[in-house]
Amino acid sequence: MKNKRINILKAINFSSVKKLFLLCILFYLPAASHADNGHDLWLKNVKALPVNIIAGKKTAAINLAIQELNRGWTGRSGASFTLTLKKDKALKTGGFILSENGVQAGDEWGVLYGVYEILRRQQTGQPVQNGEVVNPSYQQRILNHWDNLDGSIERGYSGLSIFWKGDKNTTVTDADKKLWMEYARANASIGINGSVLNNVNASPQILNAENLQRLKAIADVLRTYGIRSYLSINFSSPARLGGLKNSDPLDPAVIQWWKDKVKEIYTVVPDFGGFLVKANSEGQPGPQDFGRTHANGANMLADIVKPYKGIIMWRAFVYSPTDKDRAKQAYNEFMPLDGKFRDNVIIQVKNGPVDFQPREPFSALFGAMKKTTVMPEVQITQEYLGHSEHLVFLSTLWEEFLKSDTYQEGKGSTVGRCTDGSIFNQANTAIAGVANVGLDTNWCGHPFAQSNWYAFGRLAWNNTLTSGQIANEWIQLSFSNSISNKDNPLAVSEWERNFLLPVKQIMMESREAAVNYSMPLGLHHIFAGNHHFGPGPWDAPKRVRADWTPPYYHQAAADGIGFNRTKTGTDAVEQYHEPLASTFNDINTCPEIYLLWFHHVSWDHKMKSGKTFWDELCYHYNDGVMQVRQFQKTWDAAEGYVDQDMFTEVQRRLKRQEKDAQVWKDGCLLYFQTFSKMPIPAELERPVYDLKFLQASDMLRVNDNQPLLPVRNKMR
Repeated sequence: MKNKRINILKAINFSSVKKLFLLCILFYLPAASHADNGHDLWLKNVKALPVNIIAGKKTAAINLAIQELNRGWTGRSGASFTLTLKKDKALKTGGFILSENGVQAGDEWGVLYGVYEILRRQQTGQPVQNGEVVNPSYQQRILNHWDNLDGSIERGYSGLSIFWKGDKNTTVTDADKKLWMEYARANASIGINGSVLNNVNASPQILNAENLQRLKAIADVLRTYGIRSYLSINFSSPARLGGLKNSDPLDPAVIQWWKDKVKEIYTVVPDFGGFLVKANSEGQPGPQDFGRTHANGANMLADIVKPYKGIIMWRAFVYSPTDKDRAKQAYNEFMPLDGKFRDNVIIQVKNGPVDFQPREPFSALFGAMKKTTVMPEVQITQEYLGHSEHLVFLSTLWEEFLKSDTYQEGKGSTVGRCTDGSIFNQANTAIAGVANVGLDTNWCGHPFAQSNWYAFGRLAWNNTLTSGQIANEWIQLSFSNSISNKDNPLAVSEWERNFLLPVKQIMMESREAAVNYSMPLGLHHIFAGNHHFGPGPWDAPKRVRADWTPPYYHQAAADGIGFNRTKTGTDAVEQYHEPLASTFNDINTCPEIYLLWFHHVSWDHKMKSGKTFWDELCYHYNDGVMQVRQFQKTWDAAEGYVDQDMFTEVQRRLKRQEKDAQVWKDGCLLYFQTFSKMPIPAELERPVYDLKFLQASDMLRVNDNQPLLPVRNKMR
């Protein structure tokens, strides 16, 4: 049915504007029933009831809100619902006032967001309080797409790019526009209002005339749902694309080149959001190449985009080859520049000091930079958490991060409050998530990876939500069509008891399980090289720099394991405010989840459980495997409550995850055992794999078609 809609458009000779409008209408026509292939995400078709919609003023966004109400109303049949466009001092941009009978907002996008909120609450049974003011935590809620012009996606695990097809294939089709519209609608439904359309490792060619025309086509569609478009840029573009002698940010010729290019962009896309910049990191060019600072580079661009109301998001993910602690480098580079950036520059900081690890303490830059706007960057795509093969609900990771107390302005100075404008007066507030979206039919590869896209949007809108709330919503929105009879309370209760609650438990435990079977107790960055999939604590090729190898981070030796970041080591603890600095510095008070992050711990160190550290490590790895096995049992019991194709797909991936968890457990314990010289506790399962086999294998492929091999190591 949906393909027929596209064919209708191709057959009619309309202008592009009229065709886009007709596409909006056709998009809302009923579709033929089909198995749940995941393409509809959390926006499943529902049995809508009649509703009388009253809208005093019609705009593009309000018309969409009306369509959404007609499509998804499940409240009282025949009720009247009013859409009111009226400013109120209590409302921020995009915020709304909610009641059972209507939505009021100061701008049209607030009306649309309010409609999505009322529909979500209807479908999930959440109450509506009349006069409830709902404002977003962050002004800019942005997806970062690491998409390349050739259509590939760096750290993408769900197919090729939905935006780019290659420099020689810039033709925009109706199928492209339809997909972009579905993408934009999904984002708007959870409050996301910005998309960076290309990789932070940017090609200068993104700014050539042909690609700017494709940018225009994308922006024209995304704008329909209130999504502003942004681009990542290569700092050396004036030289590499413009033919200048250099790209020095203080060179008048370079400044003029950027002025001309920015004017060209805004001529094509008048509401263009601005630039994301990765500079002087991992070999990318930047202002330091010319003896300038990050502030020099960011401010040059900020001054140029400011007349157009654009922003510059300047990434703090910077590090250079050094024999010092890589975890300290971003803080050391950016703290001296606090207060030297323009007010439309936002420093984009990864949640942890190293690189999107399964667990890290928060980056010390949060709360420390008081005079500069800082925005969190989290990773939705599972680069370090099993790619699209493992079921890992990341909301629990982000909740832990956002609620971490920096103590910068006393107790309660959480990362969330330090970045959303609650504590520091900031001209802009923003949060970004590295997207997991691709051309796979279900967008995200693993069906449950959709929950991370959803969770990012919900936390970007309200950074105080709990992961339990978000999991409840996502399960109900994504799977409630499987309830045998929604009008029968007994059927609903049975579904909740036998499906919703068990599946929610899987989701809520999944991140901790991944930490347990991969990097418990503060271990970090011990992945196999390049693809970051399986374990590689032994991986230390001489051809690469030390801080790209696992031994740099785990530092396993006969006397123990872990990175000493205390005052007797690299003193990374001094970057944190008290009482955290002292808490992290003392091995007896340091939270055990961060123990090896801050301490080099002897193998026989006594843990809070009473076990030796070595035994505790073994138990954590074993627990991770057992948790995944329990996930399998729980999911198998849910077979009758979910579409069969989707059930089989998740089941297949859980089987893979269990095998991968076994690889992690065996590889890490057998390798670290060569240093500890201590036996694995007798009550735990014996390793299945042979260490030499794992060391010689491509960890990304070891479980594809490989049989299990017997263990030949003597110490077990």
